[in-house]
Amino acid sequence: MLLSQQQWLRQRLFVLGSLALGSLLYLVARVGTLNRLQPVCPIDSRLLPASMPGQISLQTLQHKQALRHELRRTNSTREQLRMHHLVQQLPRAIIIGVRKGGTRALLEMLNLHPAVVKASQEIHFFDNDKNYARGIDWYREKMPFSFPHQITIEKSPAYFITEEVPERIFKMNSSIKLLVIVREPTTRAVSDYTQVLEGKERKNKTYHKFEELAIDANTFEVNTKYKAVRTSIYTKHLERWLKFFPVEQFHIVDGDRLITDPLPEIKLVEHFLNLPSRVSQYNLYFNTTRGFFCLRFNFMFSKCLAGSKGRIHPDVDLSVKEKLWRFFHPFNQKFYQIIGRTFSWP
Repeated sequence: MLLSQQQWLRQRLFVLGSLALGSLLYLVARVGTLNRLQPVCPIDSRLLPASMPGQISLQTLQHKQALRHELRRTNSTREQLRMHHLVQQLPRAIIIGVRKGGTRALLEMLNLHPAVVKASQEIHFFDNDKNYARGIDWYREKMPFSFPHQITIEKSPAYFITEEVPERIFKMNSSIKLLVIVREPTTRAVSDYTQVLEGKERKNKTYHKFEELAIDANTFEVNTKYKAVRTSIYTKHLERWLKFFPVEQFHIVDGDRLITDPLPEIKLVEHFLNLPSRVSQYNLYFNTTRGFFCLRFNFMFSKCLAGSKGRIHPDVDLSVKEKLWRFFHPFNQKFYQIIGRTFSWP
């Protein structure tokens, strides 16, 4: 009886040992595969100070990013942050719009890249006269701490449609890279309306139907005084920006595709920012419960956008949508010509 128990125990220990060894070998192989796939992260020299090397190992970048998060988590003082060579840098790229195009999703997805550091909040420096009067040093102090080789990016969707902003950004940095994310104009207008509607309902306030706002009650034509409609006339706003910046400094992101198939759009942005391709399908996974893509930073940490994202749109009368499609069509055609990219919009 005692012998059989000893044999049983030896068999159990053998099985457990085999499982442990197998798991260890898998992890070793997995790490080796990742290192072979992306052993080096060659940051473009145009994004680095002259004293920085042209190539930084992926492991070093990830270590520095982890260190930055840990210092933030422990509420380190500014002096402690600077001791680790962390600085507050002005953005070298800005997501300037458009509202309800997917600016938050784009910013969060770019933040998956170890060479990108995002400003968590919308700063509204260039579109707010009071903030702008506080000066560029105030703006810099609103930026996150980062390492010199990293790119700081902020997003404020109101920048795209505010008249004073292009000149103000040009005065700060005439070579800055500008990201614009757009959606099909009618869909974007309805999404804009939906966000405002939710705010009104939360405050128990009544609000007009979308059809009543988008169509002029007297002329029965599209109401261009309605802000949601004006914002979707992308070419009108872009033409104002082109008075200060060449078209090559803009990258247009397809916000509709970012919802359904985000990785190709993020790859295009990485290329535009002169970054090595780092974000992979591993980092972007479809959450069936939420109904859209979420972010995976590593095997321990993932996140989805706030529940306020992906609101269900109200049903809109088809005749109104058709009228809006016809109205936006010539503006869309001109937009395509300027940016050199075509979207499958009605």
